[in-house]
Amino acid sequence: MNTETIRGAVLKSAASGIALSLALLAMPAAAQDVTPVPGAGAQDDPATQAPRGDTALGTPPTPAPGEASEIVVTGFRASLTSAINLKRNETAAIDSIVAEDIGKFPDANLAESMQRIPGVALSRGDGGEGRNISVRGLGAAFTRVRINGMEGTSQTGASDIYGAGNSGRSFDFNAFPTEIFSSLAVRKTPSADVEEGSLGATVDLRAPHPLDFKTDFVVSATARGLYNEVAKTVDPRASILVSKQLFDGTVGVLGSLAYSKRNLREVGYSAVNVLPAYIDGGFCSPVGFAPQNPATNAARGTNAANCSTGNPRTSTAAAYNTIQSLRGISNQPGGGAFFPRIPRYVNSEQDAERIGATLSLQWRPTEDTDISLDGLYSRFDVERRDNYMSAISFGRTATNGGKPMTSVRDIEFDELGSLVYGLFDGVDIRSEGLVDQFISTFKQGNLNIEHRFSDQFKFSGLIGYSHSRFYSPLRLQTFMDIIDVDGFSVDFRDGGNIPTLGFGVDVADPGNFRYAPSPDNNFTVLGGFSTAGRPLRNDTKNKTFEGNVEWNLLERLTIKAGGQYRESDFQTRGNNLIPSQVAVRALPAGTTLASITRQITGFGDLLGAGSPAEFSAIDPDKWRATFGFDDFQYCGIECGAARSGVRERIKGAYLMITFDTGDALPIPIRGDAGVRYVHTDQDSFGYIPVTAPAGSQYPTLGQLGEVNRSYENWLPSVNLVAELTPELQARFSAAKVVSRPELGQLTPTAGVTVATRTGNVNNPFLDPIEADTLDFALEWYFAPGSLLSAAFFYKDISTYIQSISSQVPYSSLGLPDALLDNTPSTPADLFTVNRSSNTPGGPLKGFELNAQFPLSFLPGALSNFGVLGSYTYVQSEIDYILASANGVPTQTTTDDLIDLSQHAASGTLYYEDDRFSIRSTASYRDRFNRAIPSGANDSDVRANAPTLFVDASASYNLTENLKLILEAQNLTDERNTLYIDSVRQDTLFETRIGRTFTVGATAKF
Repeated sequence: MNTETIRGAVLKSAASGIALSLALLAMPAAAQDVTPVPGAGAQDDPATQAPRGDTALGTPPTPAPGEASEIVVTGFRASLTSAINLKRNETAAIDSIVAEDIGKFPDANLAESMQRIPGVALSRGDGGEGRNISVRGLGAAFTRVRINGMEGTSQTGASDIYGAGNSGRSFDFNAFPTEIFSSLAVRKTPSADVEEGSLGATVDLRAPHPLDFKTDFVVSATARGLYNEVAKTVDPRASILVSKQLFDGTVGVLGSLAYSKRNLREVGYSAVNVLPAYIDGGFCSPVGFAPQNPATNAARGTNAANCSTGNPRTSTAAAYNTIQSLRGISNQPGGGAFFPRIPRYVNSEQDAERIGATLSLQWRPTEDTDISLDGLYSRFDVERRDNYMSAISFGRTATNGGKPMTSVRDIEFDELGSLVYGLFDGVDIRSEGLVDQFISTFKQGNLNIEHRFSDQFKFSGLIGYSHSRFYSPLRLQTFMDIIDVDGFSVDFRDGGNIPTLGFGVDVADPGNFRYAPSPDNNFTVLGGFSTAGRPLRNDTKNKTFEGNVEWNLLERLTIKAGGQYRESDFQTRGNNLIPSQVAVRALPAGTTLASITRQITGFGDLLGAGSPAEFSAIDPDKWRATFGFDDFQYCGIECGAARSGVRERIKGAYLMITFDTGDALPIPIRGDAGVRYVHTDQDSFGYIPVTAPAGSQYPTLGQLGEVNRSYENWLPSVNLVAELTPELQARFSAAKVVSRPELGQLTPTAGVTVATRTGNVNNPFLDPIEADTLDFALEWYFAPGSLLSAAFFYKDISTYIQSISSQVPYSSLGLPDALLDNTPSTPADLFTVNRSSNTPGGPLKGFELNAQFPLSFLPGALSNFGVLGSYTYVQSEIDYILASANGVPTQTTTDDLIDLSQHAASGTLYYEDDRFSIRSTASYRDRFNRAIPSGANDSDVRANAPTLFVDASASYNLTENLKLILEAQNLTDERNTLYIDSVRQDTLFETRIGRTFTVGATAKF
């Protein structure tokens, strides 16, 4: 299918749906006065005339006076049945997860919960926690999240390998405790009454309301203790919910509070990057080899016998010639020999404190009026301490004593050119520490109003405000070095993803390291520090004003219309140290490294044989006290520090028809058809570093750049459900959808990282990503609580956004030369610069299978078992530009979308009776691309290896009001592995996170 075919199908489908709806006007009233179809699901409430699937969360119709609002379910089986009923009665394709008990969401992490939903794949972050989701192959940037009906933004931090801090629209689920929510729904097909912005899905998170409960007073409290076998700590997690109904159940007040504290640890290996041997100048040639590398340089002590002062040429001719003979696709000597840029062991420890709270006031004076005022607060406070023991020479040039000063004594590669074993001399060893602190807070308040003026006319409205803040007060890197170590080795010969690194020196002895200013203008680096633009603060403020009306024109024909105004204001601002304080200082008199270091212990026991049992690292607190770091002074835009922002004002309106033919047609059909219009005004600003005037206090300043633009979109959509039999129904959906660029890409800023010679240029003129979509599904509800379904989906993505990489001289970037001061780089050096640009998209297609059923037909205790499982296959074709010159692509490839796993599956087996419940879930995610291009020469992609995580949960009801809980995560001790290049699959990163066990109890009254 091409773009025009899909676009035509969308428009024709919407027109057909509207025509079918209008045709109902000509039918006699008696033809629409039908009785419910047995087994076909709940029909419209005759008292309220509310259509089925009234909201995105599938909230049941308001009960008549005297009826209980029984939406609370107990038990895992009952929560599954409730979710199936919600799915069955919606016109759009929606999958839900409902709390299995009061204050008891069924999983420890919201993102991890969604693994059970067909088409949803999980992306994990630090410590193995679920952070983001991908829906039908479309990653977190294409998924919108609404909290209590209002679009939300959640930003947290992460290690660099996991994308560092989130400064865009992607939603980080790990910022919220699960206990403050009662349900979530994943909407996979759009309708006109749901605001735009999603290519993948719209996720609705809903906190509980006091009038949801069937009793007027509810108290539920849960306390847990968590133990992780790698961190070896016991951590607390607790929550409480209190709900009270007043005035004969017309007024309700509900509050909830959740708290947890985690001490996480992961150990493993990182390569940072994998590069061919010729990058950074190649290795030091053997004595007598021509041409000599590096060339003679008296100032550096480089001559025919020495790579540098006191560093003899010990490369063997056999090892050196082996490297040079491997040419690869670049056809350069050493171009087919691939080495880790900075091979290093990783020890990461994280202290995380998570707090969440909700407060809900609800007034339902009659069945026709429902008003609720909801507040939600979340705070995620993290300190991550990363320590690396690494060999940094492989990532340095001759200007700072790097690879050309390193000799190769022995070498072995596999048939693809990946390093299997290497023994090296003249290697610089570094112990690096990083302390990263951030606090992610989210505050939201919203007022929801719903009133039915008559049997035919209903109004609903929303007013809301939210504020998401990511604040990072500190990101402090400290390091100490050992120069020109002989006997360093990298050994992959055991066949695993993590090599054995032999450092050639006792890395547990701080006396072997040095911390001092460079004696020769950074050719020899003996330690240092960096603050990386901290303190840093990102703020996203959202406002929403929305009004909707429903007019029941006929019993089974409703016209919906509404308007919405949304405003999103995103700003980020960082700070730099005052230039005079950036220089490395010598240790004060009488201070030794032993007095400001600590030992990273237990490392070898966790990672295995070959790794050091422990290693020495700078203690950040002692370092700060020694150098008076807390008294250092910072500067902002006046010295070139980052500050930028994007403000979007979105005005939208829609017109939509919902209908249900009942028995008027041989096959009952229900659905919706409509169109949504959206106008977006975008204002963006950013400060770009410029050279300061002569005599200025700072070498660089910030110059303001501003861009204002606007655009509009018309988005038709149609959803149809045909009830082929009382148990079998078919779904069809067609729509045009858009997803806006990440906020960070829209700021008019540019910058470089001099150490790695990389840069980034943003583009405030990026257009939204657009797609025309088709969905087909067949669902068989063959027994109560049971479902077998198959769905096919196709998305023709007409536009896409890529970061196109080009190697250009620094001097062509328009940035000041002053940014290179006190570095080994010059304006003539080539920098690899990424620029965000709109590019042609491509098709995405796939299918998903879903099965869910209790085994109630089995005899005896076997009838208490049940199973659920899903499988999703997705494929896409995107033409990626790997390299370009002067704006013209020079190298391209066709591959799947970033974050797309072709195969994803989840399976759960459970047992549940009146007192005991146990279940185990296995979730598989196939490999997926993390970056194209890879950011490395002669490697096409960065990707995540397949993962299979197995979790289990059990509970036992001691009494009606007291339940014991036992949970386990990652039972198979799965590791997450990232690699580079689709063919070689060289390890970039792998860590062990270990198993986590939880014991707890829940009391409710």
